[in-house]
Amino acid sequence: MTITQLYYVLAVAENQNFTKAAEKCFVTQPTLSMQIQKLEDQLDVLIFDRSKKPIELTDVGKKIVTQARNIVNESYRIQDIVDQQKGFIGGEFKIGIIPTVMPTLLPMFLRNFIKKHPKVKLKIEELTTEEIMARIKDGHLDAAIAATPLEDENIKERVLYFEPFVNYIPKNHRLHKNKTIDIADLDVDDMLLLEDGHCFRDGVINLCKVFKSQTEETFQLESGSIETLIRLSNEGLGMTLLPYLHTLEISEKEKENLRYFNEPTPAREVSLIYHKSGLKMQIIEALQDVISGVVRGAIAFQNVKIISPLPK
Repeated sequence: MTITQLYYVLAVAENQNFTKAAEKCFVTQPTLSMQIQKLEDQLDVLIFDRSKKPIELTDVGKKIVTQARNIVNESYRIQDIVDQQKGFIGGEFKIGIIPTVMPTLLPMFLRNFIKKHPKVKLKIEELTTEEIMARIKDGHLDAAIAATPLEDENIKERVLYFEPFVNYIPKNHRLHKNKTIDIADLDVDDMLLLEDGHCFRDGVINLCKVFKSQTEETFQLESGSIETLIRLSNEGLGMTLLPYLHTLEISEKEKENLRYFNEPTPAREVSLIYHKSGLKMQIIEALQDVISGVVRGAIAFQNVKIISPLPK
């Protein structure tokens, strides 16, 4: 049994096709098939049901894939040990970022990080929290930036910053005249929200439920982007809540519609998350250092109340 054979098994399990898996592994399809066949012969089991289209794992194959992923990940740790011993920070690093963080945070830290660590090749994807969690556990992401806490024993979290919620209230709204807002003033029924799948939406709903035990999840309107929510709010279709960093990007005229919460300010916790196995820790620590440094000067709020991003 070799690590290469296990790597090939993982590729077929992911792609459900021997030809595609071979392309991803940069080998010929006969070579990949032969190595997997050798492994099956050695173990005297079938890992894949080749009669199914697409190919499926057998019951024992599913257990083998789980263990193979652990073994392959642990083999990568040897290179990590060598890199850390040499003080080397480099190589490919795959990171996911949730949509409500990506447009504001990425421009703040990316140039600084590239300049400081030019040997790191970042591969960045915008993904929902659900997609991020699945890909970290499958080994397809090295780390991610998401709202926390996520309460998953397989995921480690390093807090980067606390980002307050800010009210965006158009002039015709009942709360526009208020200089500050209490959480109790909010009514989810006249609020514009992001569509399902966004953890920021779940945070807003959880915030509204702090004072309203019975909240029907039927909304006036939902959208896929914060920019669209602002435009719809400007049309008088309701108020919305924005992440604080997003408020720094809007026009001066639109800033007249911002209203801050009374303290303690409700906020989301944004963290760098990664698998508990802790691969490529030197890059994770470098990211934390750079991001924390640039955000520290942008967010000055101290007295905050963290709102969970988990749907309830």
